[in-house]
Amino acid sequence: MSDRILVVEDEDRIRNIVRDYLTAHGLDCDLARDGEEALDLLRDHDYDAILLDVLMPNLDGFSVCRAVRAKSRVPILFLTALGSEEDVLQGYALGADDYVTKPFSLAVLLAKTKAVIRRSRGEGGGDTLTCGAISLDTSGRTCTVGGKPVDLTPREYDLLLCLIRNRGQVLSRYQLLDKVWGIDFEGGQRAVDVRIKSLRAALGGAGKQIKTVFKAGYRMEGG
Repeated sequence: MSDRILVVEDEDRIRNIVRDYLTAHGLDCDLARDGEEALDLLRDHDYDAILLDVLMPNLDGFSVCRAVRAKSRVPILFLTALGSEEDVLQGYALGADDYVTKPFSLAVLLAKTKAVIRRSRGEGGGDTLTCGAISLDTSGRTCTVGGKPVDLTPREYDLLLCLIRNRGQVLSRYQLLDKVWGIDFEGGQRAVDVRIKSLRAALGGAGKQIKTVFKAGYRMEGG
C-alpha cells in the first residue's frame, strides 16, 4: 500500500505541482487549501506525513501543527516561505520533523518526505554520505569535516548534498538551480556562485573539494 500524504497549501499552483510530483513517485495525496480544511481531513483520515504551509488564510500552519501535536505524532514537514532562523526554530519547537523553504526542489521535498516517514517507523536509521573529509548525516541533516561539526544553512546543506551525490560530475549553474533552488526561484545564476562561496568558507580547508570548472559549473571531488 502506498504512503498517504496530506498536502496543505493555499496556492493552487504549488499544491497541484506537489501532488502531481509525489503521485508520480508512488505516493497518494490528499489536498487541503487551508488549516481548517486540513484539520477536517485529519479528523476523518490517517496520514503517513503532512506537508504543511505556514502562511495560510483562516488558520496558519503553526496553529495546525500545534493542534495535530496535541493528539498525534504523524510526521510534519513545513513547506513555507518563512526561512529565517527564528521561524525554523519555532517550527521545530512546535514539533515539526523537518522544514523546506520556498522556492524548493521537488526532488528534495520527496526525499525529505520519505525520510521523515522512515524515521517515524524506526526504519533504517540515518544514512551517512562521506566525500573526502566531509561527512553528511542525511537523517539529521548534519555535517562534519574531519569529525568536527560544521554549521550550514539549509540551502548550503542542500547544495552540498547535491554536489556529493553527484561527485565527479560537472553540474552547471542551471542544473544546480533546478536541483537545489527548485520551482518558482526568480533569481539568476549568481545565486549559485554566492552560495558556493559561503559553503566553501563554512567547510574550511575541505571547501577546496568543490572545484570550479571554467564556463561549465562546479564539481565535487573526494573519495
